Amino acid sequence: MTRVVRCHQIGGTEVLQIEDLEVGAPGPDEIRIRVEAIGLKRAEAMFRSGTYLEEPHLPARLGYEASGIVEALGSNVQGFEVGEAVSVIPAFSMNQYGVYAEQAIVPAAAVLKRPAGLSAVEAAAVWMQYLTAYGGMALRKEWH
Repeated sequence: MTRVVRCHQIGGTEVLQIEDLEVGAPGPDEIRIRVEAIGLKRAEAMFRSGTYLEEPHLPARLGYEASGIVEALGSNVQGFEVGEAVSVIPAFSMNQYGVYAEQAIVPAAAVLKRPAGLSAVEAAAVWMQYLTAYGGMALRKEWH
């Protein structure tokens, strides 16, 4: 069992609940991590309050960005090892995955090796703003 933050209704921070849930083993193309730090963003607050790009399927998990240590690898996962420090980037639906937890299963496609020299906190908080900026630059380049 692991502690997980979920919401069972739409609303503000008052709807967040800490629950004990079974994490289980990762499925194909998934990785289970021991979460060391999470990134907090407006997207998660919007998701919880029902104003994001997609409506939450309740009860909903939360969280896109995290850093942690690989605990288990699902079938088909290559390039990672148990015990390795990683970052989770915002590349999935919170209706399917969430990282506000002590342990989390995430898609392997959303996991990167933690950049050298970054603490767990830095590695959890660095991705969204840079991906947003990169996406804007890449789209701008395509438009011209």
